[in-house]
Amino acid sequence: MTNVFIVGGSGKVARHLARQLSARGHTARSLHRDAEQADELKELGAVPVYGDLLKLDTAGLAVLMAGSDVVVFSAGAGGKGGEQMTNAIDGDGLELAVAAATAAGIRRFILVSAFPEAGRGKVVSDTFENYMAVKKRADVHLAETDLDWVILRPGTLLDVPGTGNVRAGLAIPYGGIPRDDVAATLLEIIVHPAVNRIIIELTEGDMPVAQAVQQLAQH
Repeated sequence: MTNVFIVGGSGKVARHLARQLSARGHTARSLHRDAEQADELKELGAVPVYGDLLKLDTAGLAVLMAGSDVVVFSAGAGGKGGEQMTNAIDGDGLELAVAAATAAGIRRFILVSAFPEAGRGKVVSDTFENYMAVKKRADVHLAETDLDWVILRPGTLLDVPGTGNVRAGLAIPYGGIPRDDVAATLLEIIVHPAVNRIIIELTEGDMPVAQAVQQLAQH
């Protein structure tokens, strides 16, 4: 079974992922910075790991990650705290996690990013423009490493029950996707290491998640 370290473990997608990992017999180690979240994470089947991405250094985070097979970076400011917080979490936090995974000898790293067309055709704020720019820089930073990385770019995240069906590809039309199905896709990527060094766009669709992910494996 796979030992998965989730950065941003208290987030909505991360909580779905922890529950699904546990149900499949894997270990989800969920990084969180609010001590009150520990019991909630345990109820999902996760192992809570206390740590603040804004305060940890590379060595400190590497110690927390030690022994993991895969790192999933699902942390994000979520528009809270303005540009400074986005830069610190979505930008600097990703670079810190990459450095820590490298130091801990963890090869596999999966990043939950953002769909490039997220703001197209809309009036967006400067904060959102900065968010998208930071997300792209994070993608570039990870893609330029020699890690076994996957970048997942889900469309608009929806708080509705998952269907178990998605559309996944290198380039697909923009759309929405239930958070539950994003987590299910992450799980399938985790258990299929042949899906590697690829950027995947993800929306609602009509193909079972496992089949959609398997089609993206590097043969």
